[in-house]
Amino acid sequence: MPLFYQQNINESTRLAIWEIEEDESFFNLSIPMHKQITHPLKKLQHLAGRYLLPFLFQDFPNDEIKIADTRKPFLPNEQYHFSISHCNKFAAAIVSSTARVGIDVELITPRLHKIKAKFLHGDELRFVNSQLESRQLTLLSILWSAKEAMYKWYGAGEVDFSEMMRTFPFEVNAEGTINAAFVKFDFQHKLLLHYKLVNDLTMVWVVSDN
Repeated sequence: MPLFYQQNINESTRLAIWEIEEDESFFNLSIPMHKQITHPLKKLQHLAGRYLLPFLFQDFPNDEIKIADTRKPFLPNEQYHFSISHCNKFAAAIVSSTARVGIDVELITPRLHKIKAKFLHGDELRFVNSQLESRQLTLLSILWSAKEAMYKWYGAGEVDFSEMMRTFPFEVNAEGTINAAFVKFDFQHKLLLHYKLVNDLTMVWVVSDN
């Protein structure tokens, strides 16, 4: 079984990463397709992400998932809150019966240097530039995943990544936490993000009751 990583955060919230080694037929046995996807890898990513939901909570009703106008998947009765992410041959999911959640998983890639000014605030850029050059790419990957996880947690779209989602300096280790803030007009919320480096992957998740 290609379970790459799993963590039970508490009694009501769990997450996992799946390394995709199966073909489409493995997932089609239990996962309904909610949309037409023609690209083979993207189809596998979609199926693997949905496969993780009942893997984490056996009674997760996959067939009840709806897609909001913002493209966020959700359950109409909010029996569970969930978030899915995928990159390359990995899919990640977080599910909670009590709290809003967001997750992102990324492969560490040099392309982040080219786009960092688009998703980082000036203060965040200065924080990155203050680090040793050998650590900057890892930090950029953590921050990119942090913004993506916050975006999925918010779920309503139309977000300026550099201005509305802010992270504050933290110690870069194999795992840790990041203090952050989401500010959009009259919606303001402080968040505590969690990150973990697993081989060449960066994973960030957020769990918040509001």
